[in-house]
Amino acid sequence: MFFVIYIAAFVALLTIYFRIKYWRRYELLEKFPGPRIVPLFGNALIYFNKKPEDVIPFMQEMINDYGKLFRVWIGPYQVSFFSTDPKDLEVILSSTKHITKNNLYNFLKPWLGTGLLISTGQKWHTRRKIITPTFHFKILEQFTEVFNRQGSTLVRLLQKQSNGESFNIYPFINLYALDVISESAMGIELNSQIDSSSEYVRAVSEISQIMSTRFVKVWQRIDFLFNNFVSTKKDHDRCIRVMHNFTENIIRQRREKLIELLQKEDDEGVAEEDQRHTGDEEFYQKKRMALLDVLLQATVDGKPLSNEDIREEVDTFMFEGHDTTTSAMTFALYAISRHPDVQKKLYEEIVEIVGKDRNTPLTYRHLQSLKYMELVIKETLRLYPPVPIYGRRIEEDIEINGKIIPAYCNYTMGIYFMGRDPNLYPEPELFKPERFSMENTTEITNPFAYVPFSAGPRNCIGQKFAMLEIKSMLSKVLSHFELLPCGPEPRIIAEIVLRSQNGVHLGLKCRN
Repeated sequence: MFFVIYIAAFVALLTIYFRIKYWRRYELLEKFPGPRIVPLFGNALIYFNKKPEDVIPFMQEMINDYGKLFRVWIGPYQVSFFSTDPKDLEVILSSTKHITKNNLYNFLKPWLGTGLLISTGQKWHTRRKIITPTFHFKILEQFTEVFNRQGSTLVRLLQKQSNGESFNIYPFINLYALDVISESAMGIELNSQIDSSSEYVRAVSEISQIMSTRFVKVWQRIDFLFNNFVSTKKDHDRCIRVMHNFTENIIRQRREKLIELLQKEDDEGVAEEDQRHTGDEEFYQKKRMALLDVLLQATVDGKPLSNEDIREEVDTFMFEGHDTTTSAMTFALYAISRHPDVQKKLYEEIVEIVGKDRNTPLTYRHLQSLKYMELVIKETLRLYPPVPIYGRRIEEDIEINGKIIPAYCNYTMGIYFMGRDPNLYPEPELFKPERFSMENTTEITNPFAYVPFSAGPRNCIGQKFAMLEIKSMLSKVLSHFELLPCGPEPRIIAEIVLRSQNGVHLGLKCRN
């Protein structure tokens, strides 16, 4: 009896302490809707027994109950806001001050370090400046050769599945995306589509599941508890080792190759060194520069990047250029397979622009001319954004549409839910690519209602690369196959990236 009284008194005293110490914070936050707060626990108990597959229906229920902007307390101090209002997102995403990712991104640090995705402040500005030239349109133009070659390999492998029966296309696209990003951004041919036993791919999938579980089991967010009392910590560390070994091996191979190429140029009397460092466009036209080449030759304050600096950027781009594009491409194929009218228009556009010879290499100009395909991709990204939720850390008080959000709060943006909001998109459940055409742009009342690549200063640096890669893959596949609406419907799950629990199923029939 006395023990219960002591515990109750302790909880009451701590609650009073936090209320007094952070009185202004509590006062401001009381103006926002949200679940009922339990002393000391805040709203942490609402996450009890939740799994990653529960995240989307759970968050939709919260939106239905509390509206487009609400707050959630985790414990007595940490607060997260969740917003699906594009007017609010515009304030955050267009800000040059609030560029720090929220603290849930810290779970990625053992894997990605503080690369371009997670870094902030001067480090982020410096890295962004170094990496931006690698996405110059002249370089993107040269990557079409990689897209063509890897796409041809994908088609050959899919021929074996073209019997009209349902199969899971996700693993095929996953390995295709890995081969594309490793060669175009890292300058290394992995041939993982041929040798499909990729330990790296398995590690990425496993680490995503572990981190997603940490998101919803809030007690696992505490590093001390996760590191010492969670059984998956060993699997987490093993996956990190696999992925770091993989990227370190790529860096080593490319460094050796680059030294060999530079030595060869010196021997042949090629004088391009000045152009390489000044960013002269002529240099980019002469030689395809992989991201890794730029990092290996970059300097900050006159010093080269360390091996750790390079690895964290390589890890970041392998993740962002592999996992997210896989998600986008598989859901695009799924949506096309379920909408024969859309597929017919796509095929007619491909024939009109590329020609009837399905083996014609796709050029940069071809891909740029596929305007209807671009609408199809945009509509896919509205319904299935690869990154369904973004997060920022509010470092100082900010006023958003008449309400003050106090400093040191997490601010989460529900991109997935905005794409399905009937107030933002008429008939949101319909797959209607035409809604993104020039004539129908009035349907999108706020440009921040559609931000699959984020927006503002921290927008996705590789979005043009991703669009070209998706267009190239769709063109290759649709030139050779008719997509059939076979198999189970996907069970959507929000891990780090949007996925389907049961794969993405369709059928293939060879075109005559």
